[in-house]
Amino acid sequence: MSKPTRIAMWSGPRNISTAMMRSWGNRADTAVIDEPFYAFYLKQTGKAHPGSDEIVAQCETDLHNIIAALTGPVPGGRSVFYQKQMTHHLLPEVSREWLCQMTNCFLIRNPAEVIASYVKKHDVDLTIVDLGFEQQLEIFNSIGGFVIDATDVLKNPERMLRLLCEAVGVEFDEAMLSWPPGIRETDGIWAKYWYEEVARSTSFQPYAERSQEVPERFREIHERCRECYEQLYRYRLK
Repeated sequence: MSKPTRIAMWSGPRNISTAMMRSWGNRADTAVIDEPFYAFYLKQTGKAHPGSDEIVAQCETDLHNIIAALTGPVPGGRSVFYQKQMTHHLLPEVSREWLCQMTNCFLIRNPAEVIASYVKKHDVDLTIVDLGFEQQLEIFNSIGGFVIDATDVLKNPERMLRLLCEAVGVEFDEAMLSWPPGIRETDGIWAKYWYEEVARSTSFQPYAERSQEVPERFREIHERCRECYEQLYRYRLK
């Protein structure tokens, strides 16, 4: 029996990461997992996110168990295991050794759009660590992988998903282009706080270019994120 394809898709917050999980989760051959390190991250950092106490109480926080689940048997015995990962959840104390068992991919998005979306949902003392760009670049520089840009996906979903499937070594499936609306059993329990828009969706939303003015207090953070984004952007699938 051939080994399963384990796709770790590393993204920052306020990207199209949940829509991408919907896309892969609509394949019959694919199991998905939603932000497996989130509860661990909240417990370690004490971040006051919506539903933090509930998430820490009900979700796995033991690193050994989390990594064992990601590298062990694939749920349902499926041939593809898609793992929606947030780069800022991979705290420095988390071992990177297991990443060599993954096909690592990096979902990037223009940082001005990320910051504008983030502060609408969670306008607190935002730091560069919260946005994950530096961690994303660090992981990529350490292990490499495939980079895909959110704007490219929204402009031409089929073309970019075909390129991504080819890169990771699986057949493209038309089922990836649309999905039923609603919340999934595979969604994290935080879905009720963050997934309202995705729950109404049935496909990737068409890209709408907007003028994004970064608030003055976030200009320095934006410039550093932009540097990381541009380095990754050079390697994107196109």
